[in-house]
Amino acid sequence: MQIQSGEKTEFKLLREQAGLTLEEAARIVKVSSRSAYRYENGECKPSALAMSMLQLMADCSREQHGNAKFRFIDLFAGIGGLRLGFEAIGGKCVFSSEWDRFSRDTYVKNFRDGDEHVFGGDIREFTKDEASLNQIPAHDVLVAGFPCQPFSIAGVSKKNALGRPHGFMCDTQGTLFFDVAQIIDYHKPTAFLLENVKNLVSHDRGKTFATIKHVLEKELHYRISWRVIGSSPWVPQNRERIFIVGFKKKNGFDLEYMPLPDKAGPTLGSILESSPADKYTLTPKLWEYLQGYKKKHAAKGNGFGYSVFGPKDVTRTLSARYYKDGSEVLVSQGPQKRPRRLTPRECARLMGFEYGKRKWDIPVSDTQAYRQFGNAVVVPVVESVARYMEPWLIEALESNLQSVNDLSLSRMEPEVVTANG
Repeated sequence: MQIQSGEKTEFKLLREQAGLTLEEAARIVKVSSRSAYRYENGECKPSALAMSMLQLMADCSREQHGNAKFRFIDLFAGIGGLRLGFEAIGGKCVFSSEWDRFSRDTYVKNFRDGDEHVFGGDIREFTKDEASLNQIPAHDVLVAGFPCQPFSIAGVSKKNALGRPHGFMCDTQGTLFFDVAQIIDYHKPTAFLLENVKNLVSHDRGKTFATIKHVLEKELHYRISWRVIGSSPWVPQNRERIFIVGFKKKNGFDLEYMPLPDKAGPTLGSILESSPADKYTLTPKLWEYLQGYKKKHAAKGNGFGYSVFGPKDVTRTLSARYYKDGSEVLVSQGPQKRPRRLTPRECARLMGFEYGKRKWDIPVSDTQAYRQFGNAVVVPVVESVARYMEPWLIEALESNLQSVNDLSLSRMEPEVVTANG
C-alpha cells in the first residue's frame, strides 16, 4: 500500500542517510530504477538483504562524515555566501548550482571541493524530470538565494519602463522559484532557507509573496517563518533582505525571535584599505557627470544621484551595477580630492566575506568582482540565521535518525504467527 503524502518509507530514510541518489541505491541493492522507485514510495516491499545493504551504507556514511552535522545543497550559489553560513554550524555541502561562469570561478577557488561534491550549472537542467531531480544528492537542508531581479524595486521599475513582465510572469527568472519548489517536493529536506530582496514581500501588492507562502505551506506542507533583516549590526552597510525558513515537521522555531546584536555596528572606516590604487579615484569627467546628474534630478525634486560616505558612516546597499560608476557608494577622500570607488577587497569586507580571520580569494576582474559582491548575501547575517536555526535543525535530524533506528529494530523483531497463518 502506498504511503501517505509527506511520509518517508524505511527505504527512503536509509537511502538519504547513506547520501545516495535513487539510481545509486538501485545499483547497490541490484534492482531496476523502477523497482527502487516503488520501494521508495511504498508500492512494494524491498527484500531484507536490500535493506541490510542500505543500512550498511548508511552506517558507513555516518562514519565517513562523522564531523559533519548535516548535508546541505547550495542553489543559485553565486560565490557561496549562503554556504559559508551553514558550514559555520557544521554542515557539509554536497551539491552546488550556479550558471554564471565567473561566479563559478570564484566559488571553486575559495571552496576547493573534492570529488564527492557535485557542481551543476543551470538549475533547470536538474528539474526537467524525475531522472534529473534524482541527480541531486540526498540532503538534509536546502539553501537558495533564488534570483531577485524580478522582485527588486530596481528590477520592477526597469521592466515596467520597458513594458516587460516581472515576478512570476518573468519567463527567464521569476519562475525559478518553482524549480526550487520542485526540488523541495522531490527530496523533502528536513529544512530550508530561502533568501531574497525585501521587496519580495510587497511585490505585486503582496500577491507574489502570498503565492510563495501558499506553495511552501499548502502544497509542500512545510512550517515557515520569515523576517526582513538588515545588515548594519554586522557590517557598515544598510542592506535589508528577507529570509524564509521552513521545517518539515512542526516545532517552536520562529525567526522573529532571533536576537540581533544590541550594540552599534561597525562604520566604513573599519573596512577601508590604507593605500588604495589611484585607479579607484573617479576621473574628472565621471565626477563632473555624476554631479550634473544629481543636480538635474534635485531640481525636479528627485533624490537620484551619487552618495559619498566618510569613515564614520554606514553605506547604502551595494548593487551589482557598482562596476558602472560606483555612484551608490563613493568614499570621501577629503574636500581637495575627488571621491573614489570601493576596491573589490573592500567590497569583500563590506559583504562579510572577509570577516574576522576569514580571507577571500578574488580571482576575477574588478568588473566581475563588483557584480559578484553586489549580488551576494552578507555572510555574517546568514551565519546568525544558521546559528539560530541550529538547535531546531539538530533536534529534527536526531528525530529522523531515531525513525531510521526504530524501523531497523522493527525488522529484527520476530513475526507473530496467528492461528490463521
